Amino acid sequence: MKLTVVGGGSTYTPELIDGFARLRDTLPITELVLVDPAAERLELVGGLARRIFAKQDHDGRIVTTTDLDAGVEGADAVLLQLRVGGQAAREQDETWPLECGCVGQETTGAGGLAKALRTVPVVLDIAERVRRTNPDAWIIDFTNPVGIVTRALLQAGHKAVGLCNVAIGFQRKFAKLLGVTPSEVHLDHVGLNHLTWERSVRIGGPEGENVLPRLLAEHGDAIADDLRLPRPVLDRLGVVPSYYLRYFYAHDEVVRELGTKPSRAAEVAAMERELLEMYGDPALDEKPALLAKRGGAFYSEAAVDLAASLLGGGGSPYQVVNTYNNGTLPFLPDDAVIEAQAAVGAHGATPLPVAPVDPLYAGLIANVTAYEDLALEAALRGGRDRVFKALLAHPLVGQYAYADGLTDRLIAHNREHLAWA
Repeated sequence: MKLTVVGGGSTYTPELIDGFARLRDTLPITELVLVDPAAERLELVGGLARRIFAKQDHDGRIVTTTDLDAGVEGADAVLLQLRVGGQAAREQDETWPLECGCVGQETTGAGGLAKALRTVPVVLDIAERVRRTNPDAWIIDFTNPVGIVTRALLQAGHKAVGLCNVAIGFQRKFAKLLGVTPSEVHLDHVGLNHLTWERSVRIGGPEGENVLPRLLAEHGDAIADDLRLPRPVLDRLGVVPSYYLRYFYAHDEVVRELGTKPSRAAEVAAMERELLEMYGDPALDEKPALLAKRGGAFYSEAAVDLAASLLGGGGSPYQVVNTYNNGTLPFLPDDAVIEAQAAVGAHGATPLPVAPVDPLYAGLIANVTAYEDLALEAALRGGRDRVFKALLAHPLVGQYAYADGLTDRLIAHNREHLAWA
């Protein structure tokens, strides 16, 4: 089995490599190709990857290359984890929206739109090259904003499934609190990428006992602290929102906080410099503890599980993924991309039936889906008016004066990545 990682020079990659090594019975990789245009960085990551495989007695071959076409040729699955513009672009996404009094964040709001505009054309070009070289390959998208990028891939006819680590993070956290194995925890996870709620937590599968009320009663303070939301908010909602919902539920508070401290991008850039120095140490043969602070917890387990199921292996029958709605949420169009529990296999991902969604959540889901429609249109066709309309539709922007100012700033900071600008 050959698997290719585009963006293989990412500091995330050793987390992925560790998962491939530990879970080789689930996903028996014979060849792993890491593709990245940054040759020096790629060699540092690739060297550590080979040492991790060797330490864990994995006999798979690890290849590094800057040649995308050669890297994806013959691959059974291609995993996308790229960042167009690098941490420098992320730094901008997190700062210039604050000048207009709006949240600066890399996957939602104005910063998330900027990332989508930079990313969608690049990902579609990669996907077309994969299709020319190997039309049967699955594309697993971990590149943010996952919902918009996955929708672009699906609308272009690619065999694609989107992946995020939020759900598996909740699954692992809840399992630890409950004293059960993660495989016993089934989430009623509903919404869009980075806009989801856990409405029930069941033990033993979709029909098992709902223990969410007990979780909130016994561990509500700890869960609220992790989400950085007041405990009474969770009690009143009776659900566990994704930590990204804080940008919506406490927008002004978050904007004030972001204006008083260094950006997350600056923190991550400093961390990446330290990690790359570590990766260059020939004695290092395991993922360093510092990597846990980089983000992407349990990413490797989720990626292995999904790839194994898509390729006919031993993955879990139900997984939280990003895929077409196809009537699952009746208030959304069929071609909206939702994030939900799905039956996953060689056929792809089919969302499981979902209980009716409360208007409190359905309204926001529908609003952000409309924004994503406009964002994808702007990413595919360009133009200042399309960018403005997408921003005006976003619930974190919403006012024409903000949308105007943000449009000008977005274009000014991203001209080198926007062919139409």
